[in-house]
Amino acid sequence: MKNFGTDLLHIGIGLVILFAVLFVGYYIFSLMTRYNDNQQIADGNQAAGMYMGSKMLGLCIIVGLVSINSDAWIDVLIWSGVGIVILCLVYLVFDWVTPRTKVCEQIEKGNMAIAQLLRSLIIGISFVIGTFVM
Repeated sequence: MKNFGTDLLHIGIGLVILFAVLFVGYYIFSLMTRYNDNQQIADGNQAAGMYMGSKMLGLCIIVGLVSINSDAWIDVLIWSGVGIVILCLVYLVFDWVTPRTKVCEQIEKGNMAIAQLLRSLIIGISFVIGTFVM
């Protein structure tokens, strides 16, 4: 029989790690965009909200999948950091292979088609990353 107190402690530690990863991820992702993410989202730019939300969901997927197979919190932190780097690379590679589609400009203009395409890529890649490290 499991110890309820120990389970609560693990849940608490997991939530702290998740929020720390999301905070760091949000900060790093915001540095990569040429527009102010917070301002765009506050102004109602749905494309900016979808794009950032997709990156946050992607990080949650990675943290969740890594957590399933790891008993060490340090592993979760390390692989979450790898996930942040890979999601940044997804943006850079997409921007590089589609030079006529300037991602930041399109998201800033509210282009939902680009936001939805990137959402699909980010979520799909997050599942793949998470399963690789399971």
